[in-house]
Parts: sequence; structure tokens; C-alpha cells
Amino acid sequence: MHSQQQSPYQIQGLHTLAIAQEFGLPLYVYDAAKISEKIELFRSSFRGVNLKIKYAAKALTNLSILKLMRMQGVDVDVVSVNEARLAMLAGYVPGQIMYTPSGNSWAEIQRAIDMGLRINVDSLPLLEQIGQVYGPTVSLCLRINPSVADGGNIKIQTGHANSKFGIPNDYRQQIVELVTQYGLNIVGLHVHTGSDFKDAHTFLSGANVLFEMAADFPDLQFIDFGSGFKVAYREGDYVTDMADLGAKVSAAFAAFCDRYGRDLELWFEPGKFLVSEAGHLLVGVNVVKQNPTRTFVQVDSGLNHLIRPMMYDAWHDIVNVSNPGGAPTLYDVVGYICETDTFATDRMLPQVRMGDVLSIENAGAYGYSMASNYNLRERPAEVLVLDGEAHLIRRRDTFEDLTRGMVDVPELATLETI
Repeated sequence: MHSQQQSPYQIQGLHTLAIAQEFGLPLYVYDAAKISEKIELFRSSFRGVNLKIKYAAKALTNLSILKLMRMQGVDVDVVSVNEARLAMLAGYVPGQIMYTPSGNSWAEIQRAIDMGLRINVDSLPLLEQIGQVYGPTVSLCLRINPSVADGGNIKIQTGHANSKFGIPNDYRQQIVELVTQYGLNIVGLHVHTGSDFKDAHTFLSGANVLFEMAADFPDLQFIDFGSGFKVAYREGDYVTDMADLGAKVSAAFAAFCDRYGRDLELWFEPGKFLVSEAGHLLVGVNVVKQNPTRTFVQVDSGLNHLIRPMMYDAWHDIVNVSNPGGAPTLYDVVGYICETDTFATDRMLPQVRMGDVLSIENAGAYGYSMASNYNLRERPAEVLVLDGEAHLIRRRDTFEDLTRGMVDVPELATLETI
């Protein structure tokens, strides 16, 4: 599938308002063609190496999205056993799934091993525990913290020295000692330094740490550089130069393989890069509220459906799909949650009226996957536009969904009202 440049009010020829009318609001809508386009861009950027793409499922965890990835030859990276179970429902086999825990329980680690997942070890205690129980019977990858600080918001930087993620490269000798003591089978080295990098510099900084460390492990099958590719959140925003990054990283990797003595696989784990731009959160305008200092557009959604603006101060473009020709007006777009709940401040939009439909862009990554039922609100439905047709891929929550796990205590019924 190939996407074409379209009006922001259409997705593969379907008008956004028609989709909203069919499935209701609020609503997540994903463009399968845009996901395919990003996969192809990624592959074309890394010519001449044995590339393997592992979709970071935490970005958008939906059965149909995972099936779409698998159909296009993309494997999967998971951070929980439940993500792995969903991937297997989508048709993945355990060998296609990289499991990267971060302080997960030993019981979950053992379950992942029993399932046959590829295990990415991110701490010395976990490495020793696996060694004591399983010895050389499990093929392992090591997640290394390269002490590289770069990228966007500090909350999404994961490779700096103070980060909880990975085994610090300062512990190289301790790693070797444990691997030798237990005869561990190390088949991969992994690094992920965070998100929103502009160029190849950060990747190469982390890569050089792994290239040097690789000398300690003669049986490697792959080097995994994680992800962190910057997507555009507004017009004129910088993005990762994929052609430049691909050329430089591929050349460095090929030179490393020559030194290592054989060709290895080059792995990446893009999540946001593949799905962010494909996603639209459609919301309805409940109230346009004039205050002395500003005008609020209050919509039928909030941080419970897209937490990134409040959590990361993230910018998301907003499109008035109902009144695109309206007079430009300055608004604060806010949600319906009983908290400070802001999607955008001082945002110029075509005049917004009660009942209008707005589209919050770049909502494919970390929208639904970080959504909650805060204020006892339902999570929206999800729709995938595939080959020009809109398909429901997750139904909207109901009140029964919200109360299903609650247990009524019979004794409370006999208590007198105070």
C-alpha cells in the first residue's frame, strides 16, 4: 500500500467527518497506508546491511496493528509478557519477539523464557539469576547503557548515566565474569538511548560502545540499536534525516562486521516512527468558553486519551475539520478531565463552534496505549483505514467494561447509612 498526499480532512479518500459520523466521538483513526509508507522509508534508508525491523509494540498495542506489521515482514519488540501474548495472537512465533524487561518480576521473566521469547537482559542481578537457573540453555541479548545523553524531553532519554535502563558500560568486566562463570550464550547486544534524535551522531556514539564490547562475545548474531527517530509534530519541525542516518550507520556497521570477522544482523525497534503520523484523535467540541483573558475550546476528550501534551509538554497539531475556512482565532484547547487538562495553549485555529469536530494529529503513538479510565471515562473506539475502507479494530468502552473488575462486598449492604 502507498499513501498519497491528502487533505488533512481525508484519510485514503474518506472524509474525516464521515468516519466520525459512522463510529462516533471521540475516536482514534489510523491510516494503514501511512504505516506502510514509514516501513518502506525505514527499509530504504538501510541498504546493504542485513536489516531487521522490530516494531516496539508499546507505542500502539492493537491486534490489527500487529497483524499489519507482521504482514509487512516486521517483527516485534515487547516489554511485557501480555504484549508478547497479543503478538502471538497476531501470528508471531516466539523467535520473532524480543522481550525487553525493565525491573520485571522474576516470575514474569521465567514465563517469557518458557514461552521461548528472545530475552534482553538489562541488569547484572537479572543476568546472574538467569545464569544460576538456566545457565547456557537460554540465548540472551544484553541491553547496555552507553552513558549517552541526547534527544528530546528528559523523560524520554534512556541512555544517560543516571537512567534506570540497561547495564552501564562501566560494568563491562563484571558482565564478562558472569558470562564466563555461567557459560551464558550471548547472541546480541542492545542499546537504546531515547527519542527525538536529529542525526546519526547519537546512534554512532552508542554503536561505538557496542562495537567495542562485541569483542568479548564471539557468538553474536545481531546488534540492536533500539530507536529514537524524530517525527514532525508541527509544520517546519525537524525530523531525523533517515537517508543520512541510514548511510552513516550502515557504513559504520559494515566496517564493524569486517573487524568482527562475519556479517551480523542490524536490528532497530521503531515504534513512534512507524505509527505516530498515521494516527488521528477525533474529538467533538462541547463548549466554547470565553474568559476575560482567553477563549477555551472544551472537547469530549482529555489527558485520559492523549497524555503526551500534559506529560511531556508535547505539541500536537490540531485541525478544525468542520470549519476549515473559519476566521483564524486564538484558543486554548482543553479536555473534560477534572484536572488541568490542556491539549494546546494559544493555538490559532479556524473559528471553532460548539459541535465542531477537531482532529488532534500524530496520535498514533502513545495515545490509546497510555489511555486510562480516569474520571471513570470510557476509552474511545479505534478504527483502521485499510485500502480505502474504515474498519473498527477496537470497540468503545462501555460502563460495564468500567465496572467489570469491581467486587461488591455483601456486608456493605447491611450497614446503616450514617
